[in-house]
Amino acid sequence: MPAPRSNDDSRADWATIRRFLPYLWPEGRPDLKKRIVGATILVLLAKGVTLALPLAYARAVDTMAADGDPALWVALGLVFAYSAGRLATVAFDNLRNMVFNRVGQDAVRSLTEDVFERLHKLSLRFHLSRRTGEITRVIERGSRSISSMIYFILFNILPTAIELVVVSVIFWTMFGWEMVAAVAVAIVTFVWVTQAITEWRVKLRKEMNDLDGQAMGRAVDSLLNYETVKYFGAERRELERYGDSARGYAEAAIKTENSLGVLNIVQAVIMNVMMAGALGWTVWGWAQGRLTPGDLVLIQTYLTQLFRPLDMLGWVYRTIRQGLIDMADMFNLMDTEAEVKDVPGAPAIVVRHPVVVFENVSFGYDPDRQILHDLSFEAPAGATVALVGPSGAGKSTIGRLLFRFYDPWSGRITIDGQDISQVGQESLRAEIGIVPQDSVLFNDSIGYNIAYGRGDASEEAVRRAAADAAILPFITALPHGFDTQVGERGLKLSGGEKQRVAIARTLLKDPPIVLLDEATSALDSRTEQDILATLKRVSEHRTTLAIAHRLSTIADADIINVMEAGRIVESGSHARLLQADGLYAEMWNRQQNEASEEREAAE
Repeated sequence: MPAPRSNDDSRADWATIRRFLPYLWPEGRPDLKKRIVGATILVLLAKGVTLALPLAYARAVDTMAADGDPALWVALGLVFAYSAGRLATVAFDNLRNMVFNRVGQDAVRSLTEDVFERLHKLSLRFHLSRRTGEITRVIERGSRSISSMIYFILFNILPTAIELVVVSVIFWTMFGWEMVAAVAVAIVTFVWVTQAITEWRVKLRKEMNDLDGQAMGRAVDSLLNYETVKYFGAERRELERYGDSARGYAEAAIKTENSLGVLNIVQAVIMNVMMAGALGWTVWGWAQGRLTPGDLVLIQTYLTQLFRPLDMLGWVYRTIRQGLIDMADMFNLMDTEAEVKDVPGAPAIVVRHPVVVFENVSFGYDPDRQILHDLSFEAPAGATVALVGPSGAGKSTIGRLLFRFYDPWSGRITIDGQDISQVGQESLRAEIGIVPQDSVLFNDSIGYNIAYGRGDASEEAVRRAAADAAILPFITALPHGFDTQVGERGLKLSGGEKQRVAIARTLLKDPPIVLLDEATSALDSRTEQDILATLKRVSEHRTTLAIAHRLSTIADADIINVMEAGRIVESGSHARLLQADGLYAEMWNRQQNEASEEREAAE
């Protein structure tokens, strides 16, 4: 038998409930508050009718069992009143649900929207370290638990408590304190045993949910990396990996279901022992002439009504406890500290001259692994500045810092003289466009993905951006044109097609600063030249940062910064860097030799 719940657990539950109450009783929504009051009134009416029904039923039995001529119309009236009361109870319950449904759904919607908004505010580090499947499962369970918690607390526990008080008063008045004491002992025992076993079941359920989330996370991760699984023939390995979690979940589920059987048996023993004792006592009182057959019906009906919701107490208690755990997990997501925050009252950035400056910037993703070392460079307004260097030099990190996915350890980054750590993140990112190396698309249409660059873009603007990105002929040749679905992460398109959609999306955004992170890496030579010509045209009067591996794509850049181990080791134009005969010249000569060998092999 588990130990009683600690005060810390109870305080955590109450804290979760207090955190949720504003969603159930929202400020500025008198319409929803009226619905809550109306639903409460309907609950009280339904419970009042339910409590009156056994009295009518018992009196009808006594009337029929009376000596002499039975009072036919009295008995019929009581029977009809009993039937009408049952109908009224059903009507009140369903009207209550109809009135309250909007309140519950609005609470679910508001809470899940807040969680969704919070997730988008969390740092890139958080999303890189958490599994998408686990996060979505937390949100799913948390939102599902809200409705069930509201229903059970307001429409099960509260009415049952009211019924318990009223039945105790009736039993005390009609049968004396002995009956009330017996019922109280049975109910206290019933509740204590149910709570103890359910606490045990909650632990089993939490273990089951953890394994469920792990299995879902592995499944989603495997399916998102479908192509990688196929490349390495790892289907069996992925199945075994998922199967380990699935088997663990199955074992935990079996324990959970078996514990439910134990709970049901113990509850049935307590309830039926109480029922047998109460009915036996009533029959004994009837034999002495103190009680009537109607009293037997009255006691049996009240106890049945009272124990019916109590019979579900274990399920209700477990549902509420699990709901509190699921909601607490959601609130923990909401309480996760964002690594990158706006300073209080941060103004929107105003970019008139898009000059980008890195001043002595040092940064690393982990404290023991520094990526950038006192990095300083300037990208003048309207200039194209290239960042080149071997893999791991820190080129892509510069883009993440510019978008302020992370803040530097030291130094600062300015745009038009404004420190980006002192302005609003939303306004900062509105001024920067990016064509990433790995272009991930939404599972929607090509038109939607291009239009994502600017929410209010017209169809003509979307079409013009597609033409500038050299993808319009491909789109118009498709049977569904811009309505063609691209699939999960854009997997229905080739790498080059995804890249061109990303370029069109950025062209549509029309920002003053553009970051090209290997923007043409997935394109063939002919398309690459078309795109480079387009990018050169749209880069006029913009500040462009071009991260490149193929040096031929940035040879005409105004400034080329050569990076190695997080530092700029060379800087200048293409011609000057070749004359310097340093790292850039070495990389250029190597790539030229590789290109020559490829051409010879092709011939």
